[in-house]
Amino acid sequence: MENKTRIDKYLWAIRVFKTRSQATRACDDGKVKMVGVAVKPSKIVAIGDVLDIKAEGRKWTIEVTGIIQNRVKYEEAVKNYIDLTSEEDKQYNTRLSTSFYTGKRLSKTGRPTKKQRRDLDDIFNELPE
Repeated sequence: MENKTRIDKYLWAIRVFKTRSQATRACDDGKVKMVGVAVKPSKIVAIGDVLDIKAEGRKWTIEVTGIIQNRVKYEEAVKNYIDLTSEEDKQYNTRLSTSFYTGKRLSKTGRPTKKQRRDLDDIFNELPE
């Protein structure tokens, strides 16, 4: 295995981010830090580096234990880092995951159904002018 890889490629390979462009964007937005300093996507990762990552709805602190270039199965990916996330951040992650918004609206709320709309039309058509 290669001893050098970019941080955006590494985060994508260990499955912290779904796409490499998401990893690059997170680095550009300052959501990936090494020793408290935001890093650029082209920063080279070395074994022993500790990374603070703020992904979508999750905070991580990981230590690099292995360098990989390509995306691999999850079982293989977890062998290349140690999760050092604090208990406080783990509770934060759990709290966010339970209140995660899926984008779907609740049943029977929002726009009326076709039947409800017809009933409303009947009511409004019967009003005297």
